Amino acid sequence: MRSAPSALAESDALELLTHGSIEVQGRMATASNATLYARVDWQGISGECIYKPVAGERPLWDFPPGTLGKREVAAYHVSVASGWDLVPPTVWRAGPFGPGSVQLWVPALPDNGLIDVVAPAEVPPGWLGVLQAEGRRGEPVLLVHADDVRLARLAVLDAVIDNADRKAGHVLRTAQDRVWGVDHGVSFNVEPKLRTVLWGFGGAPLPAEATGVLRALSRELAGEAQGALAPALAQLLSPPEVSRTRERVDELLTSGAFPLPAGHGPVIPWPPW
Repeated sequence: MRSAPSALAESDALELLTHGSIEVQGRMATASNATLYARVDWQGISGECIYKPVAGERPLWDFPPGTLGKREVAAYHVSVASGWDLVPPTVWRAGPFGPGSVQLWVPALPDNGLIDVVAPAEVPPGWLGVLQAEGRRGEPVLLVHADDVRLARLAVLDAVIDNADRKAGHVLRTAQDRVWGVDHGVSFNVEPKLRTVLWGFGGAPLPAEATGVLRALSRELAGEAQGALAPALAQLLSPPEVSRTRERVDELLTSGAFPLPAGHGPVIPWPPW
């Protein structure tokens, strides 16, 4: 049984999210799309969730309208298939404001402690540099992140799904020291869109464990191995987007390395937090 980001087993969390009654408690004011914090109840089980209705999506020029929530769910399915369980349980369903994605709420620490902006002389030992910049007073600063296997797994996931929005604030760490990735609505484009604060891994060899994970994903996406991933993605993404996902997996296997920033526009999400 995979662990869910709460006391619930994952199977129970999925039942709760799929069938429970949703009562919206409030809205995340800083989110660009409607991101609603809600309570969900089902047969004596209750919890909190994030509900993102299609009706609250702002149109984007480079993503088909009304598809962002399904991309959130698709990222969860890739996470499950990887065996790394990096994305909280997420489902697609009807809610108080129409269909949308519903994701189990993660009670995270205020600071994940894994990504930071520091003076050049204050980079923690073993951390990786991402970007040189200037602080508010014009002083030199560096965007850095820990050389941590949990972040490396997230970076592999982001490369597979072509995540265009891996902000520092989209990396959550719990009091139990579990790390989760959230907010994957702008992923799975057929065009290169990778934007991340985890470029410190760029060009480095993939972790040894990633090879087996990627091979398994490739076989599932090619229909060469039984699994839930290919049928799930077929219900959530367009055929070209599914095909491009498999191509990205195979490209990672061929290169054996984390991708480097490419010339397809901004490569750091804004704001980075």
